[in-house]
Amino acid sequence: MQSRDAIRAIKERLNIVDIARRYVDLKRNGPRWVAPCPFHQETKPSFSINEDQGLFYCFGCHASGDIFDFYGRINGLDFRDTLEQLAAEAGITLERGSADPKRREQEQRERSGRRRMLQMYELAAAHFAAALDSPEAEECRAYIQKRGLSADIVQRFGLGWARRDWQSLAAALHRAGFDARMAVEAGLLGISDRSRHAYDRFRGRLMFPIKSLSNQVIAFGGRIIADEDEAKYINSSDTPLYKKGDHLYGLAQSRRGITTKGRALLTEGYMDVLTLHQYGYDNAVGVLGTALTPEQIKRLSGFTSQVTLLFDGDRAGRKAALRSCEMLLTRGLACSVVLMPDGEDIDSLLRTQGREAFETLQAQAPDGLRFCVDVLRALAPRETVEWARNFLSQVEVPELVSPYASRLATQLQLSESELREGAAARRRTAGNARGGAQTQRPGGGRARQNMRDRQIMMYAVRYPERLEDLRNMGADLALQSDIARRLWDKLEEWGPEAAAYHLDEREKNFWSFCRGAEAAPRDDGNKELEALRDDLDAYYASAQKLSLAAALRQNAGDPDADVEFLRALQETLEKVHEQH
Repeated sequence: MQSRDAIRAIKERLNIVDIARRYVDLKRNGPRWVAPCPFHQETKPSFSINEDQGLFYCFGCHASGDIFDFYGRINGLDFRDTLEQLAAEAGITLERGSADPKRREQEQRERSGRRRMLQMYELAAAHFAAALDSPEAEECRAYIQKRGLSADIVQRFGLGWARRDWQSLAAALHRAGFDARMAVEAGLLGISDRSRHAYDRFRGRLMFPIKSLSNQVIAFGGRIIADEDEAKYINSSDTPLYKKGDHLYGLAQSRRGITTKGRALLTEGYMDVLTLHQYGYDNAVGVLGTALTPEQIKRLSGFTSQVTLLFDGDRAGRKAALRSCEMLLTRGLACSVVLMPDGEDIDSLLRTQGREAFETLQAQAPDGLRFCVDVLRALAPRETVEWARNFLSQVEVPELVSPYASRLATQLQLSESELREGAAARRRTAGNARGGAQTQRPGGGRARQNMRDRQIMMYAVRYPERLEDLRNMGADLALQSDIARRLWDKLEEWGPEAAAYHLDEREKNFWSFCRGAEAAPRDDGNKELEALRDDLDAYYASAQKLSLAAALRQNAGDPDADVEFLRALQETLEKVHEQH
């Protein structure tokens, strides 16, 4: 099937309640199913599914959508992977491609390129794993043994060895028929500035494959074993398969453990993740050498709303932990912070003191907001107030603002009302900056134009199958805001069935508002269309009036032109008068 038909068929064959029940404890509540939301921290059941409509909505964090949105978010998948996995579950074979021949050809090239890259990474992973058993990898095996990693961990995470030979992987890829230029684009090979020949990027390193949630190798990290003149770790660069800030090391192996334990352990390094798994903490993941990113949080939130941060206890570790706490808390996740004792990391702690010592640290770990308060107390009072106001202004879940504000005010001995007012002012300022200045439009001011854009797009979202009627009325030409135009373009490009899966977060919220469980029921749309038609007629009449008046000023001194314009202006004014 083509994507649009497949979406419809999947919804007919799969029930969102059956899918959601795998991840949350649903209970019947009248016509709906409810549960604590899996996407943010809470205990009350604010997550609701309307089985008849096939839609879910959280009254706390406002996550919303249908079976595709739920499955993709809970598993950290993009729409393409979500569609493929649900199609396979529903027994549907997908037919790929756009209706436009040029675009279809481009899509086919991109898909073919991605497939070839995935095959190269699969070959590279096997090449490195096989090399780990070779005689020359003895020092790497000794390092693995020294770090206490079991054969099971080595196999589960696919560890390998990159030979010191400059052409080892390049030759293996060449023998398998892969193009060296594509291997360079995939980040597996480099190009010599002098000879322009391809060479292995990873040499003399313990290799850590990085997997997607589909369990496919998409990148590597490599730790140097002997030559300390080189960087200790190097990582794959961004490619069509991989963006470093989007992924977490070990998430593919940890997803079951995170779901079972209801919490993720988030650390920094590859070896920390492996050691935690070695000691039974199969819910540990790593941030791949970057500061925590919103994309990584989004992936984690699909599995849990509880995160334990593991950082070094030095100044840099505390600073990184503070920033990570801010990002998690403002996005609705709960967190606690475990700081390692001086001179220890999680690897050395577990090896020298065992699980009991780590369990004690976890039991004593402050929750995220408490940790932030403890760090803030070292700042000047003015900096503390600024931080607290800025933090509250970024909280994305409205129901968390009040408890956060109360705790910050109490623990920092600040005025709660001033904190709230300062945060609200920052929200307004940020909102105005995002909105930007708009010029005066015919048919009313900015507020009226914003309302008109909203009315048009509400109808378009509620009745996307009637876009042609809206076009015939000139609705698309009346849109002024960039936000409305982008949403309209997506509806036109993807059609009523698929458009919802190509929206950003703001557009999804608007879609849910118009079509979700709390929206007014839809009928044939005729009455709403007529009301919109009247408003658009008045708008265009007003616009014509302004353009005629401007033309009269421009053509002053041309009597014949003035007469024609005056006649047209009179007709316009009569039309405006009739409509009002």
